Amino acid sequence: MIDGWGRRKLEPLLSMLARRLADAGISANAITVAGLALGLSAALAVAFGHFWAALALILVSRLGDGLDGAVARLNGRTDLGGYMDIVFDFAFYGAVPLGFVLNDPEANGLAGAVLLFSFYVNGASFLAYAAIAEKRRMSTEARGQKSFFFTTGLAEAGETLSVFVLACLFPRWFPAFAYVFTALTLYTAVSRIVLARLVFR
Repeated sequence: MIDGWGRRKLEPLLSMLARRLADAGISANAITVAGLALGLSAALAVAFGHFWAALALILVSRLGDGLDGAVARLNGRTDLGGYMDIVFDFAFYGAVPLGFVLNDPEANGLAGAVLLFSFYVNGASFLAYAAIAEKRRMSTEARGQKSFFFTTGLAEAGETLSVFVLACLFPRWFPAFAYVFTALTLYTAVSRIVLARLVFR
């Protein structure tokens, strides 16, 4: 929901940084890999209770997630780059809640499991829609140029990042954040299923 607003605000900065990285010979795929490494390090930091370090790593990781696409637009997008971007994003989104579960299984176990379930359902609805949209040669630039059809929703990358940031700032509140965001994520999945029912006949 906030992704479109955030992209417009950050695009000038990302374009400037992307130009410098591209000029230095750093590829979009290298940035994607670095973003995942930082994201997994953030999850590990959460698991060991280093929440401020995790917060910093999460923010830098998501900066990389924006930069890889900006560099790809300069150097030329590839199917491999688009594939790595979405797979690594999903790995990051799953790793951070897992970190909270490992940090305090008794307090966070159920909430983390429910949140990961909602991510699983939402991810399936997103990717299945994209696959059929590609088959039908549909296109959209609702979130800029993407390697596949990108359906918007109430719970997107910006909202997920916001929840992760709040959880790092207030780790004892992770269960509450997780349950609320589970509801928003499942709503997004259901709305996408409804959209598919209207569009795919």
